[in-house]
Amino acid sequence: MKETIIAGLDIGSTSIRLVVGQQVKDDNQLQIIGAVSVKAKGIIKGAVKSIEDVTSSISECLEKGERLVGIPMESVWISINSPYIKCEKSRGVVAVGKSDGEISQDDVERALEAARALSVPPNYEILHVIPIKFTVDSQDDIKDPIGMTGVRLEVETLIIQGLSSQIKNLTKAVFRTGLDIEDLVLSPLAAAEAVMDSEQKELGSALVNIGLSTTSLAVFEEGELLHTAVIPIGSSHITSDIAIGLRCPINLAEKIKIKYGSASSENFNKKDEIDTSELFEDGEQEEEIGMVSKKYLAEIIEARVEEIFEKIDEEFKKIDRSGMLPGGVFLIGGGTRLHDLVNAAKKKLRLPVCLGANKKISTIIDKVNETEFLNALGLVVWGSQVMKDNTKDGFKIFGKDTVGKMTQKAKDWFSSLIP
Repeated sequence: MKETIIAGLDIGSTSIRLVVGQQVKDDNQLQIIGAVSVKAKGIIKGAVKSIEDVTSSISECLEKGERLVGIPMESVWISINSPYIKCEKSRGVVAVGKSDGEISQDDVERALEAARALSVPPNYEILHVIPIKFTVDSQDDIKDPIGMTGVRLEVETLIIQGLSSQIKNLTKAVFRTGLDIEDLVLSPLAAAEAVMDSEQKELGSALVNIGLSTTSLAVFEEGELLHTAVIPIGSSHITSDIAIGLRCPINLAEKIKIKYGSASSENFNKKDEIDTSELFEDGEQEEEIGMVSKKYLAEIIEARVEEIFEKIDEEFKKIDRSGMLPGGVFLIGGGTRLHDLVNAAKKKLRLPVCLGANKKISTIIDKVNETEFLNALGLVVWGSQVMKDNTKDGFKIFGKDTVGKMTQKAKDWFSSLIP
């Protein structure tokens, strides 16, 4: 029985999480064999601020993961979740190569390569080239043109670009640990592989990942990615608002948010109060702030939560999908632990909303099913799909070559520094 190890490394602002999967080739089953997390250092708003600190955190996570599963890690799939991600549409047109007019995989690849020839800013690199739809002669909205007959093949794609400096810094930190990088994958794209099924992607739905300092989203319709964005606001902003509003230390504000936080102020009256002294552990010296109004606390949280969902709705408006996604919105990430967050999202987005859950892989490791681990789990699913046949939803995943070349350059450069 041959087995392949697939590791997904989710590098976030608050934690670095590693999920390890095992692809059993004989029965083509993917099994999750381990999941670990460590506190992240050197990452702020999804960007590397200290390569030394990030390398140290990744090494710690790697050692923890290897001790758990008993297998050394050689390569990983990495998520990227920077506010400087850009996405734009591009079209590519080619003449069908064969004399009989039958469209081959080579024609599709040439069309996608033509779509890549857009003006990319000098400080950006292409991460993904995702086909949305094809047109053969005058017949449009084709999902898979291979085998069809025509003279002219046209493709509409979504080009996702990342800031070169941030990609290089991230890859450099990973290479310093001795790991190889299989590919960089945009965070919400990876998570969607574990959370959403094909029917939901067909109907029109969105995945929203509320992290510590960023909120990322991916919108799908007719089975294809329609739009993606990263908003530089997250759950740490809610904590900061509580600290300012209650005039308390930031670590106490975080405890209050986790235990008593609610995104709906209408559930409380002015007489409902919290005794903050209950949050102090024995021997802790904290600034005493006494009793706090639950309604006032919820109003502070509600204001920031509404701002986050307003920004999300603005992204939906850019693609004319505000209130128009029947498949609904799936919320994941550490910021989803707030009470009444789903109801606040339903009210603001005017859409069906629920917490995302692992729907693709059965596992006995409960930790993997937590919303915080769905990004790393999605990376394992993504990697499994690519390794099976280098196809995703019937199409080759484009953009891997670009990132591969880029990460190889970074690796070569780093190797040249080692005596």
